[in-house]
Amino acid sequence: MLVKIYHNPKCAKSRETLALLAAHGIDAVVIEYLKTPLSATELADLVKMLGIDPRALLRTKEPEYKQAGLADSKLSDAAILKVMAQHPKLMERPIVVAGRKAALGRPPENVLKILK
Repeated sequence: MLVKIYHNPKCAKSRETLALLAAHGIDAVVIEYLKTPLSATELADLVKMLGIDPRALLRTKEPEYKQAGLADSKLSDAAILKVMAQHPKLMERPIVVAGRKAALGRPPENVLKILK
């Protein structure tokens, strides 16, 4: 099964999750999403696999969150995904995808449940 990790090498949790995958013998495809941003459609796919709404995937403490007016509860999911596609730094990380399952690596051990 193909395993992918949406990774930010500057993020401690992302590095821990990548190390955890390696410790379990999983050679994941690493996607540095800041260098290769996801489209709004790809982000919509991810939130569906995660079973969350787009707002739950936002990093609310990033300056771009406030600048983009994302605190507005009236924003549609599509609008949120569009802003996230334009500002990939807003996406919570890491995210591991295995087949059609996905998990957020917070805590890193959380990703193990989709690898069974």
